[in-house]
Amino acid sequence: MKTHKIAVIAGDGIGQEVIPSGIEVLKIAASQGGFGLEFTEFPWGCEFYLRTGRMMDTDAVAKLMGFDAIYLGAIGAPSVPDHISAGELLLPLRKVLRQYVNLRPMRLLPGITSPLAGRGAADIDMVCVRENSEGEYCGIGGRLHNGTEDELAEQTGIFTRRAIERIARYAFQIAAARPRKLLASATKSNALQHSMSLWDEVVASVAPEFPQVEYKKFYVDAIAARMVTHPQSLDVIVCSNLFGDILSDIGSAISGSLGVGPSGNINPNRTTPSMFEPIHGSAPDIFGKGIANPIAAIWAGAMMLDHLGERASHDAILGAIEKVIGSASVKTPDLGGSATTKEMTAAVTAALAKPGK
Repeated sequence: MKTHKIAVIAGDGIGQEVIPSGIEVLKIAASQGGFGLEFTEFPWGCEFYLRTGRMMDTDAVAKLMGFDAIYLGAIGAPSVPDHISAGELLLPLRKVLRQYVNLRPMRLLPGITSPLAGRGAADIDMVCVRENSEGEYCGIGGRLHNGTEDELAEQTGIFTRRAIERIARYAFQIAAARPRKLLASATKSNALQHSMSLWDEVVASVAPEFPQVEYKKFYVDAIAARMVTHPQSLDVIVCSNLFGDILSDIGSAISGSLGVGPSGNINPNRTTPSMFEPIHGSAPDIFGKGIANPIAAIWAGAMMLDHLGERASHDAILGAIEKVIGSASVKTPDLGGSATTKEMTAAVTAALAKPGK
């Protein structure tokens, strides 16, 4: 029997609550799919930082290279500055492991009410393909004259032809495989005349390779507005690191809750493990209350199985999610209900264990 080795980083806050839910569902899917999952947990995150002064072990990358995939919960806590929690764990792993694609489905599931009046599941079904290795989050910059009236900060965005071309090609491939075959590129070349002009030129140069895909360029502010006013006109969106971070949160918000949005940090070349996580944060305001929505983590786990070649199990988990959400009988507080994390997890596992019933 084939066994996939999974590194688990539950991380901080509700990550510690939703990742166990995801693992519970994944184990059922594996037993039904005829493959094995071997989970190894790592205690990295903000609590680890407060004990050791590091967000993860010094040899963390070497350890992770022995796994087929990484299952991440959430990173961040009020006790640790954000530039440390994200800057010393999440962002370095994405870069060093060459996870240059951040893939985020943005879909309104039947049974969830969108904050957009009159919009149903058919209107909101998008995918954000975010460049994950450079751009505005490359980390180049610094501060001078700290604490004086002349204090200044510089943050440099780096855009390379190679990185833009590979993310564009990946996005076109995703669009070509979807029914509507639409690709929107988010840009701001009217103001960022160097970096975004290069972005526009490179994305446009890839477009002729995919004549079946309808390609359009939008300024990022216009595409943000379009996601609210005309979401049905959007399908796949390709964007830079910063733009993708913002647009995918809008996409999840109009899909009813950040608690249902999954994501994958993917190395398409498969030379290193890819990493899968819910897009929500550690949510310290609800941590410990047992009410976090586990759907995003469960869905991220399904994406992980798809990446590992277990497409049927991905489909089974997503079908179970759709069945539970569609019934509207079990809803966590973010969806307008009162169900606990455990109750939502139990509903999904029951639906997965009895498909079609």
